Amino acid sequence: MVQYALLVVSAIFVNNVIFSRFLGLCPYFGVSKKIDTALGMGMAVTFLLTLAGSMTYIVQVYILNPLNLAYLQTIAFILVIASLVQLVEIVMKKVAPPLYQALGIFLPLITTNCAILGVSILSIQGKFNFIETAVFSFASALGFGLALIIFAGIREALDTRQVPKIFAGAPISFIIAGILAMAFMGFSGMVK
Repeated sequence: MVQYALLVVSAIFVNNVIFSRFLGLCPYFGVSKKIDTALGMGMAVTFLLTLAGSMTYIVQVYILNPLNLAYLQTIAFILVIASLVQLVEIVMKKVAPPLYQALGIFLPLITTNCAILGVSILSIQGKFNFIETAVFSFASALGFGLALIIFAGIREALDTRQVPKIFAGAPISFIIAGILAMAFMGFSGMVK
């Protein structure tokens, strides 16, 4: 049980996919203007990443490895992720139309979110078992969502502040992202 707790803390804080691995930066900057949109994207990524991590583990262990097709890992994982995104998009359109509208173009872009592919590959490289893969995928998605929501909150607060003209827009966003990355580096001594 302790190993799972360490895996969760490590994936959320120490090895955060955005701040430590630099994966998923496109949606990080693109969907982080409002907290509600960031929360929706975080939930969609959490659901999808947990499902994708589990499914790609099954594909790797029970299809690719026995058939000596491990070299097709990236292509197979991309196909699994793209299929899952289509499924999530269909469900979200029916269940949560406002969230579907708010996410707009970024929902189909989850297919190309390198965080999802990256976490799936990292769990295979880490030689995790199925449960560890699911926990790692879920915790990595929570770390992604946490980073997204914190960043969105700061960006919303900046809309009510006067930012020097030279820093307005993208420059201040990159500065804040860098400061957040340094803040998350403070967790680096907690877990390996």
